[in-house]
Amino acid sequence: MTSIVPEIQPTVEGDVESVRAARKATLAAAFRIFGRLGFNEGVAGHITVRDPEHLDHFWVNPFAVSFRMIGAEDLICVNAEGDVVEGDGMLNRAAFAIHSRIHAARPDVIAAAHSHSVYGKAFSALHRELRPLTQDACIFFEDHALFDDYTGVVWDTSEGDRIAETLGMRKALILANHGLLTTGHSIEEAVFWFVTMERTCQAELAVLAAGGGVPIPDDVARHTYAQVGSHAAGHFSATPLFDWIRSVEPDL
Repeated sequence: MTSIVPEIQPTVEGDVESVRAARKATLAAAFRIFGRLGFNEGVAGHITVRDPEHLDHFWVNPFAVSFRMIGAEDLICVNAEGDVVEGDGMLNRAAFAIHSRIHAARPDVIAAAHSHSVYGKAFSALHRELRPLTQDACIFFEDHALFDDYTGVVWDTSEGDRIAETLGMRKALILANHGLLTTGHSIEEAVFWFVTMERTCQAELAVLAAGGGVPIPDDVARHTYAQVGSHAAGHFSATPLFDWIRSVEPDL
């Protein structure tokens, strides 16, 4: 079954510097979206995008800077060894431990997002995957996993390797007692998956509180996934969010 949305190229065409500038601007917009939606929790949370020239480097938010204040000029570039090679901010140790291993294991992943959002971390305490209770939940049907071995703050790349292995080729991961992680072939895709996964967690928690609910049959959930769960669908679905944030926060 083909997607109901047009196929959209998730990367920006042009010379390397133009692509890099576009990715940084989009990443800054992504952080403003996370900030506006309340996905910040102290110094926790990070979104990364792969550098278009140095493919083992990624751009990320500097440590201890509010999502709501980040502009493209604030981002830092990190190499495969964890060295900040461009930018003035400090690197979040957990961001490197998790994201460096995902980018290394998944050459297709352009961007990855993780935060300690309220409903995501609440749902993660259940140690279970999402059920196909709604149309939006079908986005993640058979395309997310549970990392159920919480051992503390992820500071070691060996833990990042285990997270990447559990993620496999899926789009998203529930980190037990921790939060959510999503990936994409573009920043827009990774961000939309995160936003809708957070709301899907909220919806399932509400259903559980109301008595349990009735899931969509597997064959219908699988069909719905084919309609709304593709890379192009994620990228396209993010358009209203990014148009909105660029309108209300032009300084980013």
